[in-house]
Amino acid sequence: MKILIIDTATENCSAALYLDGQISEQEQESPREHSQRLLPMVDALMADAGLTLSELDAIAFGRGPGSFTGIRIGTAMMQGLALGADLPVLPISNLAAMAQGAIDQGATEVVAAIDARMAEVYFGHYRAENGLAVLVGEEQVIAPEQLKAQWQLGDNVVAVGTGFETYPELAEGEHITIASHLRLPSAKLMIPLAIDAFKQGKAMPVDDVEPVYLRNNVAWKKTPGRA
Repeated sequence: MKILIIDTATENCSAALYLDGQISEQEQESPREHSQRLLPMVDALMADAGLTLSELDAIAFGRGPGSFTGIRIGTAMMQGLALGADLPVLPISNLAAMAQGAIDQGATEVVAAIDARMAEVYFGHYRAENGLAVLVGEEQVIAPEQLKAQWQLGDNVVAVGTGFETYPELAEGEHITIASHLRLPSAKLMIPLAIDAFKQGKAMPVDDVEPVYLRNNVAWKKTPGRA
């Protein structure tokens, strides 16, 4: 199995290559520079592996939620790469990616929150099932006070993401351990989810893929001339 994973949905710009169990990656936290940095990362990974894009099985990408601009950049680059090499696509949740990072380190219940600005967070609640992050309920964009009023958490919950940095009150009075090293999603964290999705036959044509913003007033405009 050969999968390229890219992600620009948050401040972190990253790419990873999974080749039959071997993993290589590049990442850099570089706000406002994703469009300049991502393709060189991809080129370097592919050159080091001695592969062309057409030799891959699929391309996975961080489909959001996150920065509107970052999601658009990642989606557009995914489109270009997948169309050029005629590859199917695996959309991966950025919240699930951070939760997966905690589960890979032994967590069984994870809450993931990305600072969404406008006094809100992008939020997802996950439990580990067969070593993978599985969403409980729905991803949502929500004010911290509303979120805290509605959630029902077990003991020994791990929290990931910048939302808990911006709104530390989310963890107050709860049985929550903040994994401060899992602030942002990355392509490498998406690998287990991408592998599972591919095995389950969830790879899809690029024309069927849409990013996820969660805010209703933002819409993805497909490339001009495309159906």
